[in-house]
Amino acid sequence: MQSRVLVLAVLLVLAAVGPASGVAAGATPAAVGDASHTGPSVTCSFRYTATDATGTEVTLDSDPDRIVTLNPSAAQTMWEIGARDEVVGFSQYATYLEGAESGDRVNVSGAGGPSVERVLAADPDLVLVPNSTYGFAADRVEQIRDQGVPVFVFGQPTSLAAVANKTERIGRLTGNCEGGVERADEMRQSIALMEQALEDEDRPLALNVFHGYTSGANTFIGDVMESAGVRNGAAEAGITGFQMINDETVVELDPQWIVAPEDSPIPENEAYNSTRAIQEGNVVRVNTNYLQQPAPRSVRAAETILEAVHPDAYEEYQTLQTQAETSTTEAATTEAATTTTTAETDAPATTSTDSPGFGLSVSVVALAAAALLALRR
Repeated sequence: MQSRVLVLAVLLVLAAVGPASGVAAGATPAAVGDASHTGPSVTCSFRYTATDATGTEVTLDSDPDRIVTLNPSAAQTMWEIGARDEVVGFSQYATYLEGAESGDRVNVSGAGGPSVERVLAADPDLVLVPNSTYGFAADRVEQIRDQGVPVFVFGQPTSLAAVANKTERIGRLTGNCEGGVERADEMRQSIALMEQALEDEDRPLALNVFHGYTSGANTFIGDVMESAGVRNGAAEAGITGFQMINDETVVELDPQWIVAPEDSPIPENEAYNSTRAIQEGNVVRVNTNYLQQPAPRSVRAAETILEAVHPDAYEEYQTLQTQAETSTTEAATTEAATTTTTAETDAPATTSTDSPGFGLSVSVVALAAAALLALRR
């Protein structure tokens, strides 16, 4: 049984974090979640049709109330846009979310991936499928789709901006437009304020490592690092996507900082011990569920790195955040006051009560470990 799990994990790595960093074979390279910001004027009217990363037109006849998420990034997004009550199915790696296992929600994970039977038993109106899941379980996803269940497959986000766009798209698909736009705009604002706080800062070379792998160019983790004020050493070494990194490259790069998820050990060997990062104790540990998932909380991962590497810029960032929040609150108060005044002045007098309502080798182990991490995206 263990060997079967390892084989499945290796296959998962090849599909989800191997040389190809785009969507799975047969899927279009364009990531629907990368669409430009639609703005607060977007409305959640249904019937609604959108094309997913596989080129499939997905039509929703009405606002979906029962959502199944096949990977924790989609579940995290539903939590962040205030729509967790609509989630009826989640993957085993989403149990960290507050209240995930409460109520009638079911764990839809099976052996080596999502369980078609469990997904269908949850009676979903819509199934959200992140890129990494489709990469190794396309046949299972298509089995769900063949039963007439709307399934939307997302492309691979390659930046925090793309994650924000994906957040907005999930809000639109699930009938939570306001929550999606609001949370996406909060992400965009945080990214802009970090950039502002880092204007006069030097950017040291950093390397992301997890179970023998690294995040190169065209990865959202690489962009998390760069947004936090460090250079992505793997990208500068010519690595694209999620790839294994050898000791020779580590020595050649000699990173000043190492960024790693909390549950991934840093290799204790001559190559890593020779780096300035290890010699100076410059290792940033980041919450795995924030760093490894292309979802709204990836901004918190950037904040963690920013605080460790650029403490002064982090303080400035916090000040800018406070100022922005104060400005937003004052604007909302002014708008509410104006609306109230207008309503009291312009509303016609009425006495009617009918007002309308509103309703096992080392390499194999490393592959398996990285594969399991891919499941957590």
